[in-house]
Amino acid sequence: MSFFKNGKKKEESSGCCCSRSYDAESMAKSERAKSAGPDVKVLGSGCSKCRQLEMETRAALEQLGMDTTIDHVTDFSQIAAYGVMSTPALVVDGKVLSCGKVLKTEELVKILRGSQN
Repeated sequence: MSFFKNGKKKEESSGCCCSRSYDAESMAKSERAKSAGPDVKVLGSGCSKCRQLEMETRAALEQLGMDTTIDHVTDFSQIAAYGVMSTPALVVDGKVLSCGKVLKTEELVKILRGSQN
């Protein structure tokens, strides 16, 4: 490890240990991302049960005051990539939390509350 390069002393950064600088804009963006809530996906073909799970999820997010968009994935290759064999399925922050059934709003509130922590 050398502190000198080409005979000159290496300049020290005043940022944190990962040498990134944080300004007010990046901090505000981070706060917005935290309040936006989790990344939520409903996996399914678009049948009535899939739409029902999406509606229940939307109600749970509204009840929690989260402004999160729900992605509805209908492409079977993408659904299979999650290892899901039975739809509808709910994916929160990349983890499959439910498949093959429609969860009630109360159940979804508990799941989404747990994903915030």
